[in-house]
Amino acid sequence: MTQVQCRCGKVRLGLSGAPINSAECCCESCRAAAARLQLLPGAPDYLTKYQATAFVLYRKDRVRFLQGDGRLAEFRLSPKAGTRRVVATCCNTPVFLEFAGGHWLSLYGHLWPADARPRPDFRTMASDLADPSGLPDDVPNYSRQPVSFFVRLFSAWAAMGFRNPKIEVRRVIDA
Repeated sequence: MTQVQCRCGKVRLGLSGAPINSAECCCESCRAAAARLQLLPGAPDYLTKYQATAFVLYRKDRVRFLQGDGRLAEFRLSPKAGTRRVVATCCNTPVFLEFAGGHWLSLYGHLWPADARPRPDFRTMASDLADPSGLPDDVPNYSRQPVSFFVRLFSAWAAMGFRNPKIEVRRVIDA
């Protein structure tokens, strides 16, 4: 089991099996959320130098909260947003992004020590950047999500028996 944690270590997660994939997202929503979340006291600066957010996607049934789940709070860019970002309030570390109805969690890459962080398979939503030519060419840079991304998500969902475990987060923050 892989263990990851927030910056202060009061929220810890256990991850089993391999991730669905690892990606860096360049979308406007991720950058807008980062701009607001990074204003919270002590929050980490987690965008890459080219303004992408690193994520490691795991099936929900392969993520366990080992400690501190009562410290989690959700943040939404707007009240009707279909995505929520969940933050460890002890140190204002973003922990995961969850899509409404999604069977996976997009765990923030900064939860891993830099030398243990899974290498991204690709970057997505490069078309949202003002100038995507500044992206490095170390992995594919896609304008949108590649078809292979959806195939992997669907395969993971099928392997889960088409279930969608719920993750309860009782607190809300406004950033």
